[in-house]
Amino acid sequence: MKKNNVIGIAIVALIFGAAGAWYGSHQNPKDAAAALVAAPVAATASAPVDKLFQQSLPDSKGIKQALAQWKGKPVLVNFWAPWCGPCVREMPELSALAASDAGKKLQIIGIGIDTQANITEFADRMKVTYPVYVGGMEGTDLSRELGNSAGGLPYTVLIGADGQVKKTYLGQLKFDQLRADLATL
Repeated sequence: MKKNNVIGIAIVALIFGAAGAWYGSHQNPKDAAAALVAAPVAATASAPVDKLFQQSLPDSKGIKQALAQWKGKPVLVNFWAPWCGPCVREMPELSALAASDAGKKLQIIGIGIDTQANITEFADRMKVTYPVYVGGMEGTDLSRELGNSAGGLPYTVLIGADGQVKKTYLGQLKFDQLRADLATL
């Protein structure tokens, strides 16, 4: 390949890269987040839920557990990380919900996006009352398959007993809204 061709291709690549960067920086992130927060999900979206229930993940003690044990029951799946401030702030209320009457009709599980050691230490220190699993960085991919196109945390998915995603929540949960959504199950 001639030197002039290589230079021309490099210039075109730089132009397209700069145009993409400019476009991305001029989008309103609030609009994108608003489209994801508390978004109802089509009733046909069961393939990602099936994939979720096919997973076996280590719990906070390092023991591999099949997520299929929660199939057939309403499940609230919370993707979180110990270094995520909003994740940490919502965990005590998630623990309280799990211990309440509503928690008897709903299984809450947490999938941590971090290492086994960090999640074990965090779950022990915070006294989380619901099952916590280690998703590692692959947990981010799983959350994306369940609708988290932004890849943000916390990300929570409400799954009905029928295995259908009922609603997704990006960002710290608003528990009044969540309780209203749970009442519709």
